[in-house]
Formats: sequence, C-alpha cells, structure tokens
Amino acid sequence: MSTARRELVENELYEHATRLFAERGFAGTSLQDIADALGITRPALYYYVKSKDELLAKLVTEVTNGPLDELSELAARPELDPVAKLRGVVEVIVARRATQPARFRLLIRSEAELPEELTAAYADSRRAILKTIAGVIEAGVRTGQFRPVDSRIAALGVLGMCNWVAWWFHPGGRDTTETVIEQLSDMAVGALRRADHHVVDGAGPTAALKMLREDLDYLERILDL
Repeated sequence: MSTARRELVENELYEHATRLFAERGFAGTSLQDIADALGITRPALYYYVKSKDELLAKLVTEVTNGPLDELSELAARPELDPVAKLRGVVEVIVARRATQPARFRLLIRSEAELPEELTAAYADSRRAILKTIAGVIEAGVRTGQFRPVDSRIAALGVLGMCNWVAWWFHPGGRDTTETVIEQLSDMAVGALRRADHHVVDGAGPTAALKMLREDLDYLERILDL
C-alpha cells in the first residue's frame, strides 16, 4: 500500500474512532465497532492498529506532536521577526483546532483515562508547545516589539484563546477558518505589541519613569531577582 493511501485510511480511521469514542466512551467502543464504521474486517483493521490503547496513543500523538513539529519549525525560521512568528503560531494552532475539533475535545475529555506513559508524553508535548510560544514572545520583548510581559503567562493566554476554537467554531458556519485566524492573530499581536517599539507613551518625566519601571520589572524577571 502506498504511503498516501495509508495516510488516507489512517485519517479516516482516526475520524471514525474519535466519533465513536465521543458517542460511546472509550470503554464502550470495540475495535469491531471501529472496523464496521470503516467498512473493513477486524483482521484488516489490525494492519493499522493492534489495540484500542494503541489507537488512543496514536490519536494523542497526532494531536500533540503535529502542532509541536510545526511550531518548532516556525520558531526556528530566521527570516521571520517575532510578530510574524506569533501570527504563525496562531495560524498553526487555530487551523488544527478548526479542522479537527473533535480530536482535540476527545483528548481533553480522555486525559483521566490515558495510560501513565501516555499521560507523561502528553504533558511533555504541552510543556514544549508552551515553551516554544513563550520563546517567540520573549524574543519580541527583547527586540522591543512586545511589551515587557511575563512570557509564560502571555503564552498561556495565546494558547488558551486558540485552543478554545475547538469548542465554538463550526465549519460551514458564518465564519471561515481564514477569518478566525486573521482576527485572532490580530488580537494576539495587538495584546502584546508595544506601539512604535520603545517610544514613551506620553510626555514628560512621568511617562519616561513608567516605561523605565516596566523595563526594570522585565529585567528583574529574566534575572530572577
């Protein structure tokens, strides 16, 4: 079987499994149920997956490692500045949540049922994603494009805003994926961007002192004083 054909079948397998797990629960769904939904025999299903635990592990890996790989590649692109990278972060996450919302919702609902080793891998992926986003924001702070914020808190805010799309976005509804990505990208950048980079907001010594305090607060945080 060609790689392209296998990927198509696996994607259909993930879609049916996600739907059945959501409808019947993980314990209430059998591999036979999934094979029936896919229109193949159970022995044929074993060509793609050996057990429900393995299938759930594949789903968790696909949901978490997919965006992590894309975000890591994005963050490493030297030709992009932090603003462009932040927009890219929003695009990567929102596009996945908008096109595969059921998989992400299933993952969140199934956290308590995940095997210990899978829980650890999922936690590691989440931390890596958060660290990557925080790194983009931190770079923007250092270049004066973003306000001196706590990069971890800001990253959590951006990630939460993007992940929530899986619950409220409906394909084919009034909003397109492109429209949502554009507006949420604007919101993420607008919430963090420092107008005119490092220009004093206002005039006189009071405004200058305010900016200086912000910079000192940021310096204390990165030096852990």
